Amino acid sequence: MKMSKTDAGNFFEDFRLGQKIVHATPRTLGNGDSALHTALYGSRFAVQSSDEFARSIGYPASPLDDFLVFNTVFGKTVPDISLNAIANLGYAECVFSTPVYAGDTLSALSEVIGLKENSNGKTGTVYVRSKGINQKGEDVLSFVRWVMVRKRQEKSRPPAAIVPLLQKTASVKVGMPRLNLSNWDFALSGSLQRFDDYAVGEKIDHLDGMTVEEAEHQLATRLYQNTARVHFNQFAEQGGRFGRRLVYGGHVISLARALSFNGLANAFRIAGINGGRHVAPLFAGGTVFAWSEIIDKAKHGDAGALRIVTRATRDLACGDYPVEDGTAEKPGVILELDYWALIPR
Repeated sequence: MKMSKTDAGNFFEDFRLGQKIVHATPRTLGNGDSALHTALYGSRFAVQSSDEFARSIGYPASPLDDFLVFNTVFGKTVPDISLNAIANLGYAECVFSTPVYAGDTLSALSEVIGLKENSNGKTGTVYVRSKGINQKGEDVLSFVRWVMVRKRQEKSRPPAAIVPLLQKTASVKVGMPRLNLSNWDFALSGSLQRFDDYAVGEKIDHLDGMTVEEAEHQLATRLYQNTARVHFNQFAEQGGRFGRRLVYGGHVISLARALSFNGLANAFRIAGINGGRHVAPLFAGGTVFAWSEIIDKAKHGDAGALRIVTRATRDLACGDYPVEDGTAEKPGVILELDYWALIPR
């Protein structure tokens, strides 16, 4: 039997419950990746910007941006999980554990934990638990995501529907060096606000907006070696449901995090993501705004932990704290991300 030397990716029928996948290709991240990430999003968080600031509070060097790590690990999983995806739908149980530094090499593994054919019979939802590990074999990140994947043949018999029961709150197990946050320089970090200055129920409009360019979002997605066709292939997508390329959801997450600096400048570390939804699509030319709500607080060693829900919108300023979902045509919320972030007490 002649086998193809090229890979068309997995369709819904190709997945099996309990299937374990080792993803190619390991990726060594360096200062160049960090610089490009900053150029794409404009993030200004002090710990990820300055080796000297990071060392002053106990890190050996500036750790890489948490969402650079997240999107890199996510990108490893795409050729096997979501090359034929229509959309990434959501996240849960995401834990950031060991910090990643320039020079670290990341690999990714996944297990299929749920499968469910969608009512249209043309697609199915695949649930996977993925993790990233460094060159020492240490876990740096783990998360569950679910993704809508095309079927190869509409008439193929679907598997028994299994939808995993997921925790509503991520476990916060941050494997950091022992930090001395008493050395935190609030002038250099850009804000005087610390843990006790935030109240449960408080809402923060991050004010600024960023317009996404076509080349920009594709460059970002290539940075993560994410090969999903829906983000790149206009020749194919012109005949799809939107008629154009879709901006990768992780690009929206990174934009929202960067925008959140104005109001959450001292939230220096993402500890975990409790849940996330890509509510509506984003296309080049759209402008992303964001606002956040503090929904819980907890002490975490020498730091405080804020549970934050950040909502990103398309073409809609956030002075009125909008919650209505957008659509492909209507401005509104495009991302809702529920996460824990560490902040000096």
